[in-house]
Amino acid sequence: MVFKERTFHGHEPEDMSPGDHHDLETRVANYVAAVAGLDASEITVVANGSTILLAGFVQTAEEVQKAEEAAASVAGVSDVINRITATDVRSTSMSS
Repeated sequence: MVFKERTFHGHEPEDMSPGDHHDLETRVANYVAAVAGLDASEITVVANGSTILLAGFVQTAEEVQKAEEAAASVAGVSDVINRITATDVRSTSMSS
């Protein structure tokens, strides 16, 4: 999982009210990382209010869908923008 540097839009973290979505990004990232059958090591999670942007790479289209569904199921998420790319890496056997 890749985390971006946290910014607080001119406010110190302790000045933010508990009602803000400052922890939504972390909650989504942790939930996506725990999904069975999903290697989230190359996924970046960015929160903008209650909208989540997912970006990065996974192996299959099924993993792309799992990541989006997981992010959308976290409380507080209103929209998910999914920019994850499936690399569909397949090993090929080479004959000698």
